[in-house]
Parts: sequence; C-alpha cells; structure tokens
Amino acid sequence: MGYRPMARRLLTLALAALAPLAAGTPPHRHHKKVGKTTKVVRTEKPAKTGKKARPRHPARVHQVITHPRGQAAPRTLALNSASALVLDQQSGSALYEKAPDNIHPIASITKLMTAMVVLDARQNPDEQLTILQEDVDTLRHSRSRLPVGTVLTRREAIHLALMSSENRAAHALGRTYPGGLAACVSAMNTKARNLGLVHTAFADPAGLDERNTSSARELAQMVRNAYSYAEIRQDTTSAETDLPQGRRQLHFINTSRLVRGGKWDIGLSKTGFVDEAGHCLVMQAKLASRQVFIILLDGQGKLTPFGDATRIKQWIERRS
Repeated sequence: MGYRPMARRLLTLALAALAPLAAGTPPHRHHKKVGKTTKVVRTEKPAKTGKKARPRHPARVHQVITHPRGQAAPRTLALNSASALVLDQQSGSALYEKAPDNIHPIASITKLMTAMVVLDARQNPDEQLTILQEDVDTLRHSRSRLPVGTVLTRREAIHLALMSSENRAAHALGRTYPGGLAACVSAMNTKARNLGLVHTAFADPAGLDERNTSSARELAQMVRNAYSYAEIRQDTTSAETDLPQGRRQLHFINTSRLVRGGKWDIGLSKTGFVDEAGHCLVMQAKLASRQVFIILLDGQGKLTPFGDATRIKQWIERRS
C-alpha cells in the first residue's frame, strides 16, 4: 500500500474515533482479530438498564447532651416489667414510674407481710414447728424441699420463707399464728390498712392465692416498712443456708440471683411468681451512693425483673 492511501486510511479512522466524542458518548472499544490483522472495532457503549443505584445515606449524627459534670446524658429508661417504680428512699420521690397504680397479683412478695405480722406477734422464735400435710400446696402443687414431718424453729421458718420463698414454711407460720391461719391473714390485711395500703389485699400467707394483690406504689410503702425489721433485712439478703435434719443437711439458696451474685449492695430483696402475677421483684439497694426502693411486677420472663433491675442500676449510675 502506498503512502497516500495509508495516510487517508489513518485519517478516516481518526475521524471515526472522534465522532462519538463530539456527540457526547465515549467510544467502547474492543479488538477483533481478522486473519493476521487486528482491527479496532468501535461501538457505542450500551446504556445501563435495571434498578438505579441507591443513593448513599448521609452519615448519622449522634447528638450528645452533657450534664454539668461533663458526662453524657443517660438514655431513656425502658423496662419490660408491666409495672415498675423506683423510689428515692430518703426523699420519697419517684425517680421512675411505669403504671405504678395498676393492681397485680403479687405472689410470694406476700411473704414480707407474713413475716412482719409474725414478728409483730412476738412469738417465741425458738419454738419448734413441724411441717404437716396441711402445709402442702394443693392449689398449685408447688415443690418444696421441706418434707412433711420436717421440724424447724419459727426463726428458721421465717428465714426459709423469706430467703428461699418456701411455701410450706410460710404456711406453717400462718397456721401457728395466734388464732390460726385465718387470724394471720386478718392481721396481714389489718396491717395493710394501717399502712395506708387501700388497694392491697391478702388471702393466704404464702402468696399462692391470686387474690394477694397490690400495686407497685403501695408495695413500695410495704417494702419501706419491711425494711425497718432487722430480721427481714438479714433473711432476705442471705445468699444461702443449711437446715440440719438428723444426719443430713438441707441446703437452701436465695431466689434472687442478684443477692447470690454478691455484686450489689442490697438491703432487702424478695422475688415472687405465680402464673397470674408473672415474675416479680422488690428490692432496697444502694445504687451510686443513692438508697432506692425498686418494685418490678408482672415480668413475662424469669430473667425479666433481674434484667430490669440491671437497667435501672445503669440508668441511675449514668445520672450520678
């Protein structure tokens, strides 16, 4: 091929390459081999089809509001218990409320009132009580580690009723109350009225009857009164105990994992559960140098009140 035909051909190829650029469309190139010669074939790049690319979201901005001490503001406290109340022990002011006036069955929280009226009666703490067949739970058929025939002192019965929530021990305390079981329940309701608990009612000393009812607000007042009894403070916060029975020892543990864990400064604690009441927990505790009462009612899971108590602790610590 001569020089001039070759020059014309190169010029033609150059013009063809520039044409798409003038039209605003970049050329799409691929090489195609024909015989021993490689031709550069130019085609328009096909337009993209399908979904449009999602625009990127702007970066999230976290607003931090600080306290005068420079700490980050606490998150909103959200609890899973149906009713809850956190009360400052010194001032009596509510730090947190969630349906505090709703009436709920209170299950074994009842045993705090049982212990109070038994202690008020000033019966001999060393008197021996025997667990009888009538102390066996025939309403809910709850388990007990106290076999019929077990002998224990009244002091030991109070301890087991409060610490391990032993229903047979609580029933024996009511049965041996001056005047019998009915007189014990009557004394419990009378004490509730004297404390101003107008929406609180008791039907049995163990809390098995769903007619044992109260509200978080009234239970806070009941717990405040129970806290004034040194025996109740001691029994509800002991992690474990052994009850000698002949040659063997019956071992009992506290129903509160927070007490057993030993990491909290707890002055009083009582758990409760029956189906109608859900999982309940009442406490007196020192959180971040502040003495508080915590009332948690009707939790749907076994760990719900303990998780809520932990959230309360973290919330108060952030506020300090």
